Amino acid sequence: MIADSARLSVGYTDRMMAGVSPEQFARFATVGGQTIESNHPAFILGHLSLYPSRVVSELGCDATAIAPTEKYEALFSPQATCLDDPEGKLYPAMEEILAKFTTAHAAAIETLLKADDSAFAPENPNERMRAKFGTIGAMHAFYLGGHMMMHLGQFSAWRRAMGLGAA
Repeated sequence: MIADSARLSVGYTDRMMAGVSPEQFARFATVGGQTIESNHPAFILGHLSLYPSRVVSELGCDATAIAPTEKYEALFSPQATCLDDPEGKLYPAMEEILAKFTTAHAAAIETLLKADDSAFAPENPNERMRAKFGTIGAMHAFYLGGHMMMHLGQFSAWRRAMGLGAA
């Protein structure tokens, strides 16, 4: 169930990237001379790339290959602030962020598909989120479902503000 939702979200991301140039990727949208300080694709996809390693490791598999670097944690953590990057110097290149997002989610989906249903029943190890998502399965469903689609909704709004239209 979780893998199906994750696949749908990753496919939606592919469609959202259509027409996005590397120069736009880490920029705030501007409409009628007004800058909209909202998450841009670099921040959104970088942020979303942090979570698949949690899914993989919490299901007892080795997430070393997809673990976020300290740089990614600093730039894209829930505590980080999305910044406009007109010079392209604050955030990694579009290709790098997309590769990390894609590789990490592919690994998480593969791990989910191989996991026994019983692996999703243990208590959520994330104490801060445990009251909302009591089990590993509930937390993973949020990471790769609701959380992802919430941020992809931001991407969709950004696309429209940038004049790229619906994906």
